[in-house]
Amino acid sequence: MSDKKKPVTIATVWLDGCSGCHMSFLDLDERLVEIAPLIEMVYSPVVDSKEIPKGTDVGIIEGAISNEDDRAKALKMRAACGFLISLGDCAVTGNVPSMRNVFDQKECFDRSYHENAQLQPMDPTVCVPPLLDKVLPVHQVVDVDLYVPGCPPPADAIYYVLSELLAGRQPDPLLLTRFGK
Repeated sequence: MSDKKKPVTIATVWLDGCSGCHMSFLDLDERLVEIAPLIEMVYSPVVDSKEIPKGTDVGIIEGAISNEDDRAKALKMRAACGFLISLGDCAVTGNVPSMRNVFDQKECFDRSYHENAQLQPMDPTVCVPPLLDKVLPVHQVVDVDLYVPGCPPPADAIYYVLSELLAGRQPDPLLLTRFGK
């Protein structure tokens, strides 16, 4: 019989944002090797999984919710994950993506797809998910268990949060990070 504990399953998604939070996750560098035996990454932009497995222990959402696809992914993450983390200022507050909230959606489309188009100015009809009227932080769509601010959160804060969760403790991310830093 083995004393080895089952790895904690982790899923991450990148919604509307720059992917800086996932880059900070990768900035754990050699600490990734340290925690690798304790976790199993079951869904992520850096993993080839196609579905978020039900019963995933920890879900991490990076980015704001700006379109129907983002909202669907957030809902799937909440349904599949026992503990959900809102990672980074875009996920926590809407941050830069929510700057479009002061503009009418038609104004945004006109500026993006007509005024700045050099060839065939037109609204997209294929491969662009419908935008929500307003960009939302994650907690306005699903319940969140832990907020980790920062733009992006430093690798030390991400490591601290994961280490505390893996040890069965509730982390306080504000010990190592703050909004915008």
